[in-house]
Amino acid sequence: MYRTIRFQDTDAAGVVYFANVLAICHEAYEESLGKFGINLKDFFTNPSMAFPIVHASVDFFQPMFCGDQLLIRLMPQQLSNDRFEVAYEVMVAEVMVAKAMTRHVCIDTSSRTRRELPEQIRKWLEVNRRDAESAERRKSREVI
Repeated sequence: MYRTIRFQDTDAAGVVYFANVLAICHEAYEESLGKFGINLKDFFTNPSMAFPIVHASVDFFQPMFCGDQLLIRLMPQQLSNDRFEVAYEVMVAEVMVAKAMTRHVCIDTSSRTRRELPEQIRKWLEVNRRDAESAERRKSREVI
């Protein structure tokens, strides 16, 4: 996903506010789900299941400024029958400026207990994992 940094994303020092990097990564996650054909309204308002983030982290390597054009790469993977994580690479002009990760668990919304990931999410994870692996193989061939 491509995303331009806006003034509202920055702090008083003129760089992207740290928490906004996770918001931008979440935008990329939503876009990926939508491109896969998952109805976002249904996904985020499903009365029977939810996918809350139970852990998140970000590492910053260089500052991001208003006007920077970001490329956010997603690398999701299934961790267990009820958990997955999404790793993100945030790039500016082919330079990695940040890495992020969100870990999600599938829960039953009424009981708040874990439940197995639905087939549609398992397929999304598999397709995106294969796409990320293919991109890594292409990148490694370009380096040689």
